[in-house]
Amino acid sequence: MKSGNYITRSGYLALDHELKYLWKEERPKVTQAVSEAAAMGDRSENAEYIYGKRRLREIDRRVRFLSKRLESLTIVDPDPRQEGKVFFGAWIKVEDETGKQHIFRIVGTDEFDPKKNWISINSPVARALIGHKVDDEIAVMTPNGKTFYYIIEISYNADLS
Repeated sequence: MKSGNYITRSGYLALDHELKYLWKEERPKVTQAVSEAAAMGDRSENAEYIYGKRRLREIDRRVRFLSKRLESLTIVDPDPRQEGKVFFGAWIKVEDETGKQHIFRIVGTDEFDPKKNWISINSPVARALIGHKVDDEIAVMTPNGKTFYYIIEISYNADLS
């Protein structure tokens, strides 16, 4: 199975929640609004109708994508045997060459979020970290050359602070 199909349980539940929200709440509201706008008469100049139809297409496209994507994903739960080494789903605290500390979490491609420092399993940093343990030093190729990180802490249970 390709790593692009891996997802954490929380990531899977978030996508599933989005699908259910779009299908059971958002789509019925927009459908009702489109019906009401259509009843007003001339649809060619009816902004509410035009916008509503566009929004329905967006919702339907996202619903189709999420339905297919959820079927193809593999939920990866932490295994106790992983403790002490970096694998999928881990939070990792590292220190760079300047002494600055960074915290990353390795997640699937559907859930990476730079604002949270959640990095994709396919990213260069994640690929360099996989399989390493505390006190290991890793090198990551960047556009500016190699960057070295020293692994300080690894956790599968909670966000590191």
